[in-house]
Amino acid sequence: MRIIIDENMPFASELFADLGEVVRLPGRKMSAEQVADADVLLVRSVTRVNEALLLKNERLKFVGTATIGTDHVDQAYLASRGIRFASAPGCNKVSVAEYVISALLVLAERYQLSLSGMTLGIIGAGNTGSALAAKASELGMLVCLCDPPLAKAGDPRQFVDYELALSCDVVSFHVPLTRSGAYPTHHLLDAKHIAALPEGQFLINASRGEVWDNLALLLRQQSGHPLRLVMDVWEQEPEILQELVPYTEIATQHIAGYSLEGKLMGTYMLYQAYCQFAGLPVEKQWQSLLPKAPVSQVAVEGELSPALFKQLAHLVYDVRRDDARFRLGYTGAESFDAMRKHYPERREWSSLTVDGSCDPRLSALGFTLR
Repeated sequence: MRIIIDENMPFASELFADLGEVVRLPGRKMSAEQVADADVLLVRSVTRVNEALLLKNERLKFVGTATIGTDHVDQAYLASRGIRFASAPGCNKVSVAEYVISALLVLAERYQLSLSGMTLGIIGAGNTGSALAAKASELGMLVCLCDPPLAKAGDPRQFVDYELALSCDVVSFHVPLTRSGAYPTHHLLDAKHIAALPEGQFLINASRGEVWDNLALLLRQQSGHPLRLVMDVWEQEPEILQELVPYTEIATQHIAGYSLEGKLMGTYMLYQAYCQFAGLPVEKQWQSLLPKAPVSQVAVEGELSPALFKQLAHLVYDVRRDDARFRLGYTGAESFDAMRKHYPERREWSSLTVDGSCDPRLSALGFTLR
């Protein structure tokens, strides 16, 4: 069996090598000729899986994407050919939530604000939005969830409408990219909404670039009444609107979900899905693949103050390193992909064991206590 895998999917060889011949290819440059003899195709968001890519393949049985989003996959076409499809919903929810919290800690320090008591509008209350809501609530933020599809489906949580969510001190977007249906998200933050937002409001996008109208944002930022933007995703990646970057508080290259744990879990969920599809036992466990973190243990004393939490969080991951790397390194589309491909190893808070603190909030936030 021939298994073609995006070269940037970690631990793919360790998980799939026993099941067949593993061939690793650049995800954005995969061609119909290269995948013509694939039995299994495993991709990330940079590969468009559609009829054009699979035109020369007559043997494909299984397609998986190690991502939460699925807008890059033509699922209707796969279904028409009887090809099984799997994604990895929630695989990097913790990674994205910790990216957002790190950004909020930076902004709170930069503008001398206290996160406790600030309102946080979360647009999209699925796996990632829910993970962020839990962590933000532990920090004393007042969370307002907005998710009309979940509300309509009977989700018992309390939701607010979009206009109210946009009035929060901070608004963070965690929706899939959809262009049709009852609740399309393409340009959900459009020129009209952008123009109506108060000067200095904090906006965060770690979902899909096309959820925000980037050109309208640039015009707003150049108006003399700018917003405070945290942008991990951009329209037309990797050919982004480079003029917008200087007008952001934090800018990164679509890496919010790039923790080692998040990337491993995406690959592992596809391994589980394929084993189920093929009727094979799941013999490998993801925890055994994780290496020990460079800084894996720390002793603390005293109460869990905001300053101490910030020290612990940024000991593991500080978004400012990614922001600096992006601003200095982005020179065009190729550099965007290169920075993602060569992204340094990043861990989640769970990789850090904290000695000497019995504050249960640390455990609730994701740290390991001893």
